[in-house]
This record gives sequence, structure tokens and C-alpha cells, in this order.
Amino acid sequence: MTELAGGRLRLDHPAERVARLTIANPAKRNALDHTILDAIAEVVPSLNARCLLLTGSDGMFSAGYDIGDIPADVFAQEAERLVAHPFGEAIAALEAYPYPTVAVLNGHAIGGGLEVALSCDLRVAAREIQLAMPPAKLGLVYSHTGLRRFIEVIGAPRTREMFVVGRRVDAQAAERWGLVNQVFAGEDLESEALALATEIAGNAPLSLRGNKRIIAELLAADQALDPNVERELIELRRACFKSEDFREGVRAFGEKRAPRWQGR
Repeated sequence: MTELAGGRLRLDHPAERVARLTIANPAKRNALDHTILDAIAEVVPSLNARCLLLTGSDGMFSAGYDIGDIPADVFAQEAERLVAHPFGEAIAALEAYPYPTVAVLNGHAIGGGLEVALSCDLRVAAREIQLAMPPAKLGLVYSHTGLRRFIEVIGAPRTREMFVVGRRVDAQAAERWGLVNQVFAGEDLESEALALATEIAGNAPLSLRGNKRIIAELLAADQALDPNVERELIELRRACFKSEDFREGVRAFGEKRAPRWQGR
């Protein structure tokens, strides 16, 4: 066992040619922060396992980005710097990993925690968990790259439902939607995930790398945006960070109250 990010990210090798990263920040429901995300971005490219598992400790996958200790006004003013860049680098590292990656959702996966799970090739989940994307509850315009991941996995109608309604989705619904590949009883999840990883790791390495690369390139070929449109979408998100509604959404989240939206 190797401890990273001050012990909040753990690396072990539970089977031959299988690596496992465990988010271990239980005091904050495995919320992600700069240190954890930077550690993911740094360690993943150094691995050579033929299957990489990503999971959480203490019955929780991840509650998303940790804003608990950041003053609401500071977070609202600096959200792009505090969140967007570390998430982007961690997700890019997981997506670029040459061999298959599996998110093992042993507990709830919320917000950025769910997006990190979607950056993995496969997801397996405990039957008791829930998944959610709360941007509409925070007044947040999500990144077009993040939304694209959801559309790839569950299609536009279900993506609209997750991001416009903002309700939690249980594991059984997530499996029907294709948000997770398989659902297991909680007590069986770890062993089933390890069995899956061992099976994957025992397959032909050239096939694993080649098929993953081809799938990624085929998806990328359908994703090109006009540069002017992409700049407009980026600016739309940046404008959201500066809005009164986003500041109010973050304050209301911290104060555990209903937000008072102003539409500006």
C-alpha cells in the first residue's frame, strides 16, 4: 500500500497486473480537493497495470469537490481556478491511461465525483448507492466537455434529466440508463470488481490498448466543435462563475438552505 496526497489517496495492487486507487477522505465523504486530484493526475501515468480500479473508502465513492472549508464568496469568485483545472488534469490522466479503467462505486457518487467515475471505461456499483449531478441546485453551468461525457454514456435525454432536474438516481436506474455497467450487492462489490479486473488484465494487452484507443478516436471524431462555438461555450461557463446566482447557490449550499435565485 502506497499513501499519496497525505494519505487521502491510496495505491495498492490487489491482483496480478491490477492496480487500485482508493480515495480516502472519509471525514469529508471522500470529497475531492486539489491535493487528491493532483495526486491522481501525477500517479496514473506512472502505472503499467493492465487494469486500473478507482474506488472510495468507508462506504463512499465521492461527494464531489470539497468546498466545505472554502469561504462561499472566495469559492464563487475563484471557482474556475479552484475546480476546473485540477479536475481537467485528473480526468485527462484517467482517460489517457492506455489500459481499461473501472470505477468501483461502493458508495454515492455526486457531482465531480460522478464525472471522475465517468472518465473510467467501465463502472460497477453497489445496489444501495445513489448518483447525482447537482449543478442546477448550485446555479452552475457545467463544462461542455463534462456534459459531453454524460451524453456519450447515457444519451441526451437522460443527460438533460440529470442536469435539469438534479435528482438522485439509484443504482438500478443507473444500470438501465447505462450510467453503470453492472450492479452488485454491497457486500459482493469488492470481490466482483476484483474478479472483473483480473479477467480484463488476463486478456491480450495489445487488444486492450488497441481497442480502447480505437473507441476513443471514433468518439473524438464525432465531437469536433466549431472553434467559435467552443469559445462561446467556454465563455458561457465563465460568465456563470461571475453571476449572482452562482454566488447565491454556493452560499445556500454552505448554509444548508434553499437558494433565492435572481436570474442574473
